[in-house]
Amino acid sequence: MKPLVSILIPAYNAEKWISDTLQSALAQTWPRKEIIVVDDGSTDGTFAVARQFASSNVAVVSQQNKGAAAARNHAFSLSQGDYIQWLDADDLLSPEKIASQMAAAEEFQNPRMLLSSAWGSFTFRSDVAEFRPTSLWCDLAPLEWLIRKMGQGFHMQTATWLTSRELLEAAGPWDVTLLSDDDGEYYCRVLLASDGVRFVPGANVFYRISPSTRLSHIGQSNKKKDAMLRSMKLHIKYIRSLEESERVRATCMAYMQIWLIHFWPERPDIVRELEALATSLGGRLERPRLRWKYVWMKSLFGWRAAKWAQIALPEFKAACKRQCDEAIFRLKQGRAVGVPSAGAALSSTSREVRKRFTVSSK
Repeated sequence: MKPLVSILIPAYNAEKWISDTLQSALAQTWPRKEIIVVDDGSTDGTFAVARQFASSNVAVVSQQNKGAAAARNHAFSLSQGDYIQWLDADDLLSPEKIASQMAAAEEFQNPRMLLSSAWGSFTFRSDVAEFRPTSLWCDLAPLEWLIRKMGQGFHMQTATWLTSRELLEAAGPWDVTLLSDDDGEYYCRVLLASDGVRFVPGANVFYRISPSTRLSHIGQSNKKKDAMLRSMKLHIKYIRSLEESERVRATCMAYMQIWLIHFWPERPDIVRELEALATSLGGRLERPRLRWKYVWMKSLFGWRAAKWAQIALPEFKAACKRQCDEAIFRLKQGRAVGVPSAGAALSSTSREVRKRFTVSSK
């Protein structure tokens, strides 16, 4: 009998997208799967929409609002799968995603092998998702993966991973105290418990970009900045547990330098803590630098205004692109099936959904 794969979906105020996400989960060609949705105290119609998918292999439960990490832990506790597929409530999987990775798992016969895949970002139209390969998109040992991730500022989207239950149990639960970068910290622990990463081409993930899901979305929240500092310190602890070398120390320095601008100058306490950590590593952090197109603003308006522009203007540009993409999406949707009601996505056939995702994954 083939292994059971659990697709675990934490959901919070995802009424607009949860239907498409569940359709992409149901469209998986891997035959043995269960789907578990944990609604994290949504205040919109997320739970009601998800409940319409409930069946013998789709469970939908709710909990008081405790955060995504707690919802993931709850979903995992309810699951029975030999392998786990995490999936956020607004993202999509290509139909062959799990089957392709399970083929690799069956080839290696090693539950400690961590399986990854390609991911592309989109806003409304998954068929125009942008796939931008990085140096993480290949087979790597745990140490080399962390060196590239931390030293070059890359990341892998959560849904790219397919992980054995054995490996997740060895890594431990999601940290519910981390309000930012909880996925980065979690998969550091998974990597430490693994025998390496196997990259599976063609097992595509579609990552929906919204204002709250962008990598830079720490914003001005002091709680998120505190959480990010804690995650960074844990990253450094984890990589140094694998190897204590000049190369690792240089990676840690580069990692802190990349993220320093998110704290400077608004949080001098965090800056001092990072500088002290840099000193303990035998290095020294430099003052953060603005990108060249914003340097001129510093002399006219000051550092804070220039930094604000460096963060806000790309977000404004992204917002304009999202509006254009939504307009095209709505226009095409209207031509195909008429202007839909709030719940009209539920009437789409699985054949139509699969066709859309199949085209998107090519």
